[in-house]
Amino acid sequence: MINVSRNNAKEYVRWLSGETGKTYRLLSEAEWEYAARAGTTTPFWWGRSISTEQANYDGNDTYGGGSNGTYRKKTVAVDSFEANPFGLYNVHGNVREWVEDCHHSSYEGAPDDGTARTAGDCSRRIVRGGSWLSDPRTVRSAYRGSRAADIRGDNIGFRLARTLTLAP
Repeated sequence: MINVSRNNAKEYVRWLSGETGKTYRLLSEAEWEYAARAGTTTPFWWGRSISTEQANYDGNDTYGGGSNGTYRKKTVAVDSFEANPFGLYNVHGNVREWVEDCHHSSYEGAPDDGTARTAGDCSRRIVRGGSWLSDPRTVRSAYRGSRAADIRGDNIGFRLARTLTLAP
């Protein structure tokens, strides 16, 4: 889904949770990075460089010794590229993804338990993952950006998490 503000994403979370009786939410920034990395420590889950055969981004630029490639200028189907080892598609490129966290300029003071930062400049929210119009540097697992919570764009979407409750 694209062209949704962070506020729209939160409305959808409320609606879906109500419809299904299950608890859905936006990922925290820490959860998003953990899921994107899929057990790796490299800039991308597959390694140190990137090509447009691996992700949808502005292929006019290069990163990590990769070569120039295709600039598609739009989103592509979710399964257009290989899933990461956790089974997640398009964690690098295609659309930036809203996460729950309020904007902070660094990780300093971030919770150490993986939860979201919900205090600070909450008029701006964190987006992760880069998009089809991003240069490859901003598609890396570690790259963080922020946007006004009410902004929409054809390069911004979201990914949901479902909170599981364990039976006693």
